[in-house]
Amino acid sequence: MAAGYAELLGTRHAARLLVGTLIGRLPNATAPIAIVLFTRAEGGSYSLAGALAAAYGLANAVGQPLLGRAVDLFGQPRVQLPAAVVSALGMVWLALVGTGSVVAAYAAVVVAGLFTPPLEGGLRALWPGVLGGREEKVHAAYAMDAVAQEVMFTVGPLLVTLFVAVWSPAGALLALNAIGVLGALSVVVSEPSRSWRSAPREAHWLGALRSRGLLALLGAFFFVGTALGSITVAGVAYADDHGNQAVYGWLMAALGLGALIGGVFYGARQWAGAPERRLRMLVALLALCYLPLMLTPGPVAMTALAALSGVFLAPALACAFIVVDRHAPAGTVTEAFSWLVTFFGVGAAIGTAVAGPAVELGGTAASFAVASVAGGAALLVLMATQRVLATAGRGRAVAGSSEGVSDGAREVPSGAPSAG
Repeated sequence: MAAGYAELLGTRHAARLLVGTLIGRLPNATAPIAIVLFTRAEGGSYSLAGALAAAYGLANAVGQPLLGRAVDLFGQPRVQLPAAVVSALGMVWLALVGTGSVVAAYAAVVVAGLFTPPLEGGLRALWPGVLGGREEKVHAAYAMDAVAQEVMFTVGPLLVTLFVAVWSPAGALLALNAIGVLGALSVVVSEPSRSWRSAPREAHWLGALRSRGLLALLGAFFFVGTALGSITVAGVAYADDHGNQAVYGWLMAALGLGALIGGVFYGARQWAGAPERRLRMLVALLALCYLPLMLTPGPVAMTALAALSGVFLAPALACAFIVVDRHAPAGTVTEAFSWLVTFFGVGAAIGTAVAGPAVELGGTAASFAVASVAGGAALLVLMATQRVLATAGRGRAVAGSSEGVSDGAREVPSGAPSAG
């Protein structure tokens, strides 16, 4: 298992691109908690803090597919680095003006969210070319990518609290965004990023969204995001019930650990058969593992159930990356991956919004039931659209195969002129 990932990271450019992307995405991963801590330090209310974080999230959801489309059209360096700089300047603006002017604060977080560079989609577009178009390696890279995300979203909040303790909330904003720009810079000056070109695309205002198979996948992962978002609120309610806020940290850490374990095992072997069929099975198992959370047993047992609920999350995401690659129309691969990020994020926001009233109306178990219902809805979408997914994916090989090479693998040779 470890040897397989070590071999991937030993491939030229692979480690640099993965680490650079994770560092470049650090401001995005930490923005909600950093904004809340900064707003509270400035004397703002919890309502204002939550509203600013929500405004950032909404702007990010709008910006990702738009910037993803721009990357497909103009190349990575021309879009990723300028976007990272503008996004960082938005957070610098927030740190300088504070929350005294609510309008200025909202403008700052909207700019920061809207221009967050689509590094996540960009990396997945690069994997086939970096790994020589080898299907099994690309699949393993997608799994490694999903695992690395879990690490980042676990470590990110810890870094925020560390920077706040060492400097201040404003200093944390400045430091995290400066680091993020350096991460984006590391990616875009690399040879794979400079030489990558999207496949020729058909002019269409819908872009990647004209693919029915992609729409089906996005609909399913909207509900997966809803499930995950609801668990973050339900976990707080569970901790309150047990009079110990530390329990919440244990639950979230256990969920992340489960996802890490699942992603490592998933990426360690090769999988036969159509990924669309495999994705239905993974989402079914994911939904099934959400059901025991409604039992809300004692903290030790609940922590174990939280870990179980995360086991199939990273594998489902990794498999979804393959399906996105198979169904994205030619020339839209970065945009398509960015849409997945957007739908997942919007679903998570809806989940947090729904879980709150669920706690008030039916208690903690009802808030965990939101995750179960959402997981079931994701499975229903995949089952209802399995013919669409099978038909659309049949004509395209998985990224990197020798026939019907996917969009992400169509890379201009390294001697081609740079997009920058």
